[in-house]
Amino acid sequence: MSDVNQMTAAESAATKAAVMNQIPGSEVEGQSPLHHADFETLAKQGAQIGGVHLREHKLLGHLTLRCNPSSADQLAAVERVLGVALPLAPLTSVEKGDYSIRWMSPDEWLILVPGLETFDIETAFRDEMPGHYSLVNSSGGSTVLELSGDNVVELLQKSTPVDLYITAFPIGKVVSTLFAKTTTTMRRLDENRFELVIRRSFADYVWLWIQDASLEYGLVVEAS
Repeated sequence: MSDVNQMTAAESAATKAAVMNQIPGSEVEGQSPLHHADFETLAKQGAQIGGVHLREHKLLGHLTLRCNPSSADQLAAVERVLGVALPLAPLTSVEKGDYSIRWMSPDEWLILVPGLETFDIETAFRDEMPGHYSLVNSSGGSTVLELSGDNVVELLQKSTPVDLYITAFPIGKVVSTLFAKTTTTMRRLDENRFELVIRRSFADYVWLWIQDASLEYGLVVEAS
């Protein structure tokens, strides 16, 4: 084996050894931060009509990528792995199928993927990405709530200082902001549909806040 091939094999082995598969075996039940709220039962037995609809997108893979947006090689590697290019304009997002990417800062992106694919994607990044970069799996530390409905903007206006007029906050825009007394990464999915990425430790608080803030509109919990 040539020196080049030996080096390539060694680098590949080192790369794969640096990744730990965090997905538990099938004998372990995956539970979201709001598992105890039992949204499945609430969706069946709770209100079916209301101005605010809530759904949890649970057990997704959350990956934070930091890399050089000026590197054509790194940008190409990301597109090879995810099948979609990084959004480079501030406060924007892109999605393709079950993959979505949010611009967080000039060299940082939050990537959400199906939970069971997270390890494979981490491995692919480490095999494909050249140069210096960082990829952190924070899947267990967050969850995603989707809020929609005729009164969702009014509810959010109680909760965040962000200007939610469609001209100021268009579809696809992403901001990191306050939500009541915690923080969230908020993305507009449609005119009356928003996504909140929230920390596990504040999930219960946000759930209670949404229940209270939506009392005048009616809250409909939807199954995941």
